Amino acid sequence: MQKAPDKSPGITGLIIFVRNPVLGKVKTRLAITMGEEKALNIYGQLLQHTHHITQNLSCHKLVFYADYINENDFWENEIYQKELQEGDDLGARMTNAFSTLVAKGYTGICIIGSDCMELTTGVIEKAFYQLRNYDAVLGPSLDGGYYLLGMNRMIPGIFENKNWSTDEVLSTTLKSITDNGLSYFLLPALSDIDTKEDWEKYQSKKQNKQQY
Repeated sequence: MQKAPDKSPGITGLIIFVRNPVLGKVKTRLAITMGEEKALNIYGQLLQHTHHITQNLSCHKLVFYADYINENDFWENEIYQKELQEGDDLGARMTNAFSTLVAKGYTGICIIGSDCMELTTGVIEKAFYQLRNYDAVLGPSLDGGYYLLGMNRMIPGIFENKNWSTDEVLSTTLKSITDNGLSYFLLPALSDIDTKEDWEKYQSKKQNKQQY
């Protein structure tokens, strides 16, 4: 994929999409097999991990809550700007979030969720760096979606006509980029935590790392 011209990073911003940690409203696929309390506990760990890997990033950081803004949680008000997601589906909510930052003059914007325990500070920093060379950056998830999307500007159609939560999200997103004649960079493929099997695989990897 041909690179875009190298450019100044400008004003960079990280959008973090989170769900409010409410029993019965998070990680519903986990809850089916592990129960709602365990699912809430796991989501709490995912939120803490996402906070840990983002708190020291040098970019502006914005937490977009799904249902309501919590001014008194562990997302420190002096570090994270707090916003509310708006839109009827995930595509509309991401469109509105990106558009908010574009309107404020941001030229390097990445969005992540709170589902990936394998995501690191270094991976996010690499994403912002590669936005100096490419029009878009994506972090593929092993389930066919993506855990990170970065853009320098809104790419037409990038959030439209996507079957969210399916294995074709990444491929159709890449098609939206190339159909616009734009370039992209792929980060390492990582695993989200959506099912009991995902969680058990993560725990197994974690245990194996601790043994060496």
